[in-house]
Order: sequence, then structure tokens, then C-alpha cells
Amino acid sequence: IREFRRGIHLALKQASYDYERMQYNTVVSACMKMLNLLEGFSGGQGAVSINAMSQAISEAMSVLLRVLYPVAPHVTHALWEDLGYATQHGDLLTAPWPVVDEAALEQDEIELVLQVNGKLRGHMRAPKTAGREQLEQLALAHDAVTRYTNGQAVKKVVVVPGRLVNVVV
Repeated sequence: IREFRRGIHLALKQASYDYERMQYNTVVSACMKMLNLLEGFSGGQGAVSINAMSQAISEAMSVLLRVLYPVAPHVTHALWEDLGYATQHGDLLTAPWPVVDEAALEQDEIELVLQVNGKLRGHMRAPKTAGREQLEQLALAHDAVTRYTNGQAVKKVVVVPGRLVNVVV
């Protein structure tokens, strides 16, 4: 559910920015991203309650309809009424613009670039809170690095937290 909400709020952030710049084609693109997330949503892994899934889908549909309202007012208004949002939130015309939940945008993992002798050799995901030593260990154990070091002795490992790990042989 966390990744689902993150995707919805990323698309909302992009759509809000695009509305301000009057880039309506990319607003529709953000709405398509939301719709694709809704179609592919399965609740994630592990035990997720039906109530939590229902709440996440309801939030996403509410955001999607409010973002799409300026582009397709008649259809979104009819869907708003039919899906019962009018009784919960009032009329779509007076509904406030959805607010991006910054907490939903937070990530537990980050993607780092892996380099060997300054050349890009791959990417890896690591915990956001990982220290330099842990990042070094993860990088040295990664297939992309072991393939290019060929058992040579590592002279130095340069870690730029949150960005890259460069292994010098």
C-alpha cells in the first residue's frame, strides 16, 4: 500500500505542477499513471486488511477525479456522484484541490550508481539509513562490481552517500 500511495502522490505532485504551467497534456499523462496504478493495485505483499486496501483505493480515486475534473468535468462529476464521494466530501465543484502527502513520498530505499574505476557498471538499491561501511559491503558483494574487478585487490572505495559508490582497483 505504501508504494501505491507513493505513486499516486508523485503523480499528483506532477499534475499540480503541470496545471500551474498550463501543460495539460502532461496532466492527462499523470492521470493515466494514476489509473494504471489503480488497475495494477493488488494490496502488496503480506497481510493487508481489506479496510486499508479500500481506503487506499478510495483516496486514489478521489485524487484522480479531482485532478481530472478541470479537463473532463461532466464525466468526473458523474463518477463523483455515482461512487458516493458527494455524500462524503460534498460536491466536486466545491471540493478542495488534493494536497500532496509528503510523508507518502518518503522512500525506505534509495538507488545508488555503481562504478568501477570511475566507469558506470550498474545500479543497486540500499536502505536509506545505510552508513558508508554498509554501502561499501553491499557494493563489493554486488554482481556488477565483482564482474569487473575480476578478483583484483580493491585499492579504494569512494562512497558519496545517497548517490554513488566507486570501487577503485
